[in-house]
Amino acid sequence: MTKILITGGAGFIGSNFVRMLSAKGGHELLNLDALTYAGNLENLTELEADPDYHFVRADISKRKAVEGVFADFRPEVVVHFAAESHVDRSVLDATAFVTTNVLGTQVLLDMSRQYDVARFVHVSTDEVYGSLGPTGLFTEESPLQPNSPYSASKTGSDLLVRAAHHTHGFDTVITRCSNNYGPYQFPEKLIPLMIANALEDKSLPVYGDGKNVRDWIYVEDHCEAIARVMTNGKAGEVYNIGGNEERENIWVVKKILEILGKSEEQIEYVKDRPGHDRRYAIDGTKIANELGWTPKHDFESGLKATVEWYLANREWWERVRSGEYREYYEENYGAR
Repeated sequence: MTKILITGGAGFIGSNFVRMLSAKGGHELLNLDALTYAGNLENLTELEADPDYHFVRADISKRKAVEGVFADFRPEVVVHFAAESHVDRSVLDATAFVTTNVLGTQVLLDMSRQYDVARFVHVSTDEVYGSLGPTGLFTEESPLQPNSPYSASKTGSDLLVRAAHHTHGFDTVITRCSNNYGPYQFPEKLIPLMIANALEDKSLPVYGDGKNVRDWIYVEDHCEAIARVMTNGKAGEVYNIGGNEERENIWVVKKILEILGKSEEQIEYVKDRPGHDRRYAIDGTKIANELGWTPKHDFESGLKATVEWYLANREWWERVRSGEYREYYEENYGAR
């Protein structure tokens, strides 16, 4: 049974990954999460009685706390999701992004080397590449040209992971994904925000002209790709993970309204945010050719399934929007 330490496992992608590995079996999992605003243990209540699943609340930037976790658990693999990731918040104050994404990643690398971790999987983003024009795709060889404090901090963490491999011979792999969507996504992100606002008959704020283009990937596909890289990826390599589903933001918003039977009059165009990248698109040829992975979900069916999940789990996102979800872990793990 492989012992896997997953950072940020109470977040959106991390919790989907934890549930997926738990369902596959053969792993002992430790979820290390600081439970900041985007961490939600209600994403994983079904695993609380599983003897092969453990949770520790700790901040990855705190070296002493992280070392205690490594000393007790002795992980063989680390899969690193933990990150501050909301661009708008980084524009307002980048401090937490540098602390968690840069310093926290270095602490994890140091502890992983000290405790003989066999593989370190660093989950990153296509935003480190910057913005594309109307044509072309990001490949693993594209230059790193981050345009927001968030993407700059993720670029810094990517380079530290690369350096750990090239300087110390440490087994690291980096994944860079396009925009994720699906169950349990924190409702400040585009798709769950639009679903929730539409259901509450509120306005749907769209930045600028709404024509910013993103490549969308269903979260379960992303998790399967990470698992493939974890198992079969080549040390020191970067793997781009995309959904091959480019859409303008305004198309996504209108499609959500169509699925819900709501009026487009709810759309409200708002002032664009600073440094808003125009287009991202991923070339997934490398992971397809080397590891045999391609996404299973097309965007329209995945989006419909996502809307249906939020309809069926209204209590979950209402508790997040009201802040009630924090009561669960503050009662069990103490307030921060």
